[in-house]
Amino acid sequence: MNVLIVEDEKSLAAEIALFLKKENFLCDMAHTGTDASEKIAVNLYDFVLLDLGLPDYDGLDLIREAKETNADVSFIIITARGAVEDRIRGLDLGADDYLPKPFALAELHARIMAVARRKFRIESSDITLGEFIMKTSARKLLHSDTEVEITKKEFDLLYYLVINSNKVLARHQLYEHIWGNTLDDQYDSNFIDVHIKNIRKKLSMHGPTPWLETVRGVGYRISTESQ
Repeated sequence: MNVLIVEDEKSLAAEIALFLKKENFLCDMAHTGTDASEKIAVNLYDFVLLDLGLPDYDGLDLIREAKETNADVSFIIITARGAVEDRIRGLDLGADDYLPKPFALAELHARIMAVARRKFRIESSDITLGEFIMKTSARKLLHSDTEVEITKKEFDLLYYLVINSNKVLARHQLYEHIWGNTLDDQYDSNFIDVHIKNIRKKLSMHGPTPWLETVRGVGYRISTESQ
């Protein structure tokens, strides 16, 4: 998943990014509200970790602004501002959680995953896909207790489709959420098609995948009705 860390303390932002990258997140950083506002306007983020005490912006205004352009983005407030009023205002504006500084990085990760479970209605770390079981905690895909050999990025791509089951995701959405935010000259619209083709090929050696659907001219979808 794609995370924007909005924190003016650069060393803390870098520490959070390093930790989350090890947990298989994509991370961008913004050290001012202006930079964060610009990034949110052009990129698709699953989470924004937001320090309220920015040098040029009230973080609460950033939440309000972001929700107007990307209602699906989830905010976790991370701040030393401990006033109850700030916490209530943030939650009222649509923030999903509030973590006061100082905090343990393991707790931050747990909070992100808890919000993700609520957001995507994930009830278990084991997700059934037809004849397959996706074990999200272990990052493994199984068929009849046999592990299916797929790459890290193939797992991430399949998982992102899974947590958005029954939604059609465009190729550029999948690219941004799995490989990064910049659709530069290196981006090829066939890039996702090739990865989906490889996933289907590897899975078809074990069992059928009618639930992984191609939506012609748009993108791909995991259909729970086809499982």
